[in-house]
Amino acid sequence: MTNGSSSDRFFIGWDVGGWNCDRNKKSRDAIVILNSRLSNIGKPWRGNLRTVINESADTRAFLQKLFTLCASHYPDPTQVTLAIDTPLGFSDQFVALVTGYRHTEPLEHSGANPYLFRQTERYLFERGLRPLSAVKDMIGSQATKGMHVLAKFAPRTECCGIWSDGQLLTAIEAYPAACKSSRILLELAKRFATFGHEDKDDALTCALMAYLLGEKREILLAPDQNVPLGEGWIGLPNDAVQDKSL
Repeated sequence: MTNGSSSDRFFIGWDVGGWNCDRNKKSRDAIVILNSRLSNIGKPWRGNLRTVINESADTRAFLQKLFTLCASHYPDPTQVTLAIDTPLGFSDQFVALVTGYRHTEPLEHSGANPYLFRQTERYLFERGLRPLSAVKDMIGSQATKGMHVLAKFAPRTECCGIWSDGQLLTAIEAYPAACKSSRILLELAKRFATFGHEDKDDALTCALMAYLLGEKREILLAPDQNVPLGEGWIGLPNDAVQDKSL
């Protein structure tokens, strides 16, 4: 990725709505863009990104459209980090089941079911959090929308849970609900007033996660080496979860 000055780096949070969320008054796509000084670029935007995604031929065109939704100009950044609030993968066991009818056993309670939850989500269940499942919790539309954006604009896997286009855009999966227990995120969020809608507020949390990935990656919770690369990993500050085994 090209290294630029701090004024050329931007952080985008995307709270993901379904493919046809323009029909859903309660839940839609929301975008918040921050610069390296943690100032808003323009205003938060809420709507449906489907047309933007469809009409963008490449990564730069996609980012340009996102910026112009929030602001009146495109700053031509050298580096953009995007945090996306939706599952960005399915478990290896689920993929094996649907593509090759290969089953796994044993199947126990919901939070430990590898068809329903990826390893990153099962890890959070073990620590008292309750992430949603792309398979059983009616967020498959959002998940495929986020994964489609990765496939089209950031198809390279840098490492488990971090994707890029190899030049301009880096992406991570975010989970705003889990960030509510992170003092690191709460301190950053104190700079901002509420935006008046949960979608926009969640997009802000995602933008702050993008900032942490871009500027302070060492404080993010890293996946174990045995986490399947294709499943991805939910990015969280390392103070967002507690190890109950201690």
